[in-house]
Amino acid sequence: MNAPDLLTAQLELTGRITTASNATFLGSIGEKSVVYKPVAGEKPLWDFPHGSLAYREVAAFRVSEALGWNLVPQTWLRNGRFGEGMVQLWQDIDREQHPVDIVAADNVPEDGWKTVLHGEDESGHQMALLHEDTPALRRMAVFDVLVNNADRKGDHVLAMPDGHRYGVDHGLCFNEEHKLRTVLWGWVGQPLTDDELAGVQRVSDALDADLGQELAALLTGEEIAALADRCTDLLSEGRFPAHRGQMPAVPWPLF
Repeated sequence: MNAPDLLTAQLELTGRITTASNATFLGSIGEKSVVYKPVAGEKPLWDFPHGSLAYREVAAFRVSEALGWNLVPQTWLRNGRFGEGMVQLWQDIDREQHPVDIVAADNVPEDGWKTVLHGEDESGHQMALLHEDTPALRRMAVFDVLVNNADRKGDHVLAMPDGHRYGVDHGLCFNEEHKLRTVLWGWVGQPLTDDELAGVQRVSDALDADLGQELAALLTGEEIAALADRCTDLLSEGRFPAHRGQMPAVPWPLF
């Protein structure tokens, strides 16, 4: 099925994801399985304009494309049974892989992982939140800084069978105020690689071209300006930022 058909062919709903905070449906467009989040099903939030989450999801995809890292599945706006909404290609993940995990504190792997925090489970056992130490997740952490992701939960990182990693659920992004909440804190203070800096530069450059024009239909001018400032700050500092401000460093729940 070609791209124009994804916009115009009938969107059939096949189920509902009841664990989602906002109305979220499984559907199909021809042979393509999709996720559909109608604007009408968004719950009001105190810190994000009502009815804006679908547009933020599409904006996140556009930034992912500008980075050139294929971090977000194809995402677009279109009409469905409940009106205009965000539609995203469904991904069949490898459920045996866990890029972000919680393990017993005395069972943390020595290599290939970064520990984010320690805590206790409901039984009082010491546990650790950790994530993979991989180029794929480093790229996602850079992306989250750029889009100011306020809700990078562990299960918002999808493990694909071929080792690729996708990020999903980007409705709480692009606030002009600093709101970064993520489980991907393992590289705080570490220098960005040349590849990561080049990606940030591509976004910065694209904001003065096609990306800026595309985002103007999805975000406010202040939010786009804040994105540009985050690009500038990352390029200037050249390293992963630390948590700052009064907001919690991680989302809750973690998954």
